[in-house]
Amino acid sequence: MTPPAEQHRAASIGYRADINGLRGVAVILVVLYHLGIRSVRGGFIGVDVFFVISGFLISAIILSEVQSGKFSIGRFYERRIRRIGPALLFMMCCTVVLAYFYLLPSETKEFAKSLLSAAFSSANIFFWAKSGYFDTSSETQPLLHTWSLAVEEQFYLVFPLLIMAIHRWAPKKLKLSVILLTIASLIVGSIQAFVSPSSAFYLPFGRAWELLLGTLLYLKLFPKFEKAWSRELAAAFGLALILIAGLFYSPKTPFPGASALLPCLGTALIIAAGAGSTTVVGRVLSTKPMVGLGLISYSLYLWHWPILVFQRLGTLLINGASAHATQAAIFAAALAISYLSWRFVEEPFRRNHPPIPRRVLFTAAGVCMAVVSALALLILETGGFPNRYSKEAVRVAQYLDYNAQGEYRQGKCFITSGNRGTDFDAATCLAERTDERNVLLIGDSHAAQLWWGLSNTYKNTNFMQATASGCLPTLEQAPRSNPNCVQLMDEIYSDFLQKHQVDQVLIAGRWVKADLGRLRETLTWLKSRNINVVLFGPMVQYDSSFPRLLARSIQLKNPDFPDQHRLDEFERLDDEMRSMSTELGISYVSFFKILCNDRHCVEYAERAPLQSDNSHFTPEGSMLFAARLRSSDSQTVVR
Repeated sequence: MTPPAEQHRAASIGYRADINGLRGVAVILVVLYHLGIRSVRGGFIGVDVFFVISGFLISAIILSEVQSGKFSIGRFYERRIRRIGPALLFMMCCTVVLAYFYLLPSETKEFAKSLLSAAFSSANIFFWAKSGYFDTSSETQPLLHTWSLAVEEQFYLVFPLLIMAIHRWAPKKLKLSVILLTIASLIVGSIQAFVSPSSAFYLPFGRAWELLLGTLLYLKLFPKFEKAWSRELAAAFGLALILIAGLFYSPKTPFPGASALLPCLGTALIIAAGAGSTTVVGRVLSTKPMVGLGLISYSLYLWHWPILVFQRLGTLLINGASAHATQAAIFAAALAISYLSWRFVEEPFRRNHPPIPRRVLFTAAGVCMAVVSALALLILETGGFPNRYSKEAVRVAQYLDYNAQGEYRQGKCFITSGNRGTDFDAATCLAERTDERNVLLIGDSHAAQLWWGLSNTYKNTNFMQATASGCLPTLEQAPRSNPNCVQLMDEIYSDFLQKHQVDQVLIAGRWVKADLGRLRETLTWLKSRNINVVLFGPMVQYDSSFPRLLARSIQLKNPDFPDQHRLDEFERLDDEMRSMSTELGISYVSFFKILCNDRHCVEYAERAPLQSDNSHFTPEGSMLFAARLRSSDSQTVVR
């Protein structure tokens, strides 16, 4: 997320208004994606556009100075501190204040750790280490977006030293070295995107090629468009590639890896096409609104995410408004704060007015890091300032740290995206017993959460389990589904159910309305084979983690608070799925009928919250649901 100011330093390429406009496109894609605008499902690729731009402009600075013998490591990092540090520090300090008022103690502790990592440019490593199916939701991580800043800073920690070494010892091999590094990084990222998606996303090894693509541009290792028609075509095609990725990619797209080639090559084409003369695309990008967005793009990137997080957690800006009104309010607030940050924080330090000597700047940067570190350590030492909340609220909030690996049998009978398909232990999970009823439970995490309660409640039943994250138990999987899911469901429907006679099949998933067509086809297929099937409807879901809602309810002395945050759309979906099941003659289980009465739903199982996040049971919740299912007069389908 290199600020636009760096462009002015790259004297060898001159000022390019179109590049500022391209920054505007990138940041708008990211912001709209985070706001949840459905038409911008792949807006996360804006970060990759930033990486290519940054690589191009910073390479211009480094290479031109190295080749002229004027490069200084001290001066380079001084510029980085001036450009990156002030706005980042300002945002982090404001976020600390908001965290004190809005985050629960356990969330505040996680925030403190992320604050430390952001201060030392290692946020990507922190969030990579925390990544996993049951880890803390991104909705409570105000500094999650600083991972991309860390990737850049880690790259620029090594890149100048590498360039200086090559320039000294093998100057004629510079272009070849950059080409080989780019290819190697692309290969690493492409492999990681499939075998370890979180590593591909967060770590710099598979991301470096995006910045190095900018280096290739500066080294003129990209096609040169000399004809006017070729420039126009290249620029238009480049913009099309960016927009195609931004509009049609989704979180299910294996990314970054080879999929990132579309937005990255698109960015490179626009930059290359505008090098000789302006194009239609370049003129559009050079308009005042686009350039203005580009100028504040760094601050807008820094501010939009914390504003969005705290709005979700505590209605920071607006309360009781429609989704569209809330999105508009967040966008407007982010624009306003970003302009102020750019005008009064970024610009003074960029222009070095009043002048700040390098030694003073480095000392001040060190002091700021020390203060931020001390504050983070204080938060951790106090346990996240728990005295802000009552003891009961703190006790309930502790369930935010709940990890369901054991109860879900993760890595054995519940396969996540981090597991290989071969990690499914069929010998254990699909083992049949001759002296008990054999019931097969299939689906995603909404199915896996049932195993613990069912297996401990129905004593004479053997519950087999075939579940995977994001894996709906349907014959046909959605486009770009997890390969582990496709493989597992194919094994169940094409092999296991064809060769084994089970007493009952239980189907559960994180259903949305778009799944009903595939679900109907699957239920019809099962019924045609005389398989006794039970369909579980959509889970009771909330717009935030349930323990957080309960803790806030206690703190606010508002018992209706959790119900006010329940998502009504899933109750409507429940009615639709029940009607479909009745039509097909399929047994149906409604979580809403079992857990809710009128507008109020069960909140506790014993003293534990019923759910550990916005849609998954705690172990106690799973047990309570199974007990209610068994004792319900109207729900005797599992027997």
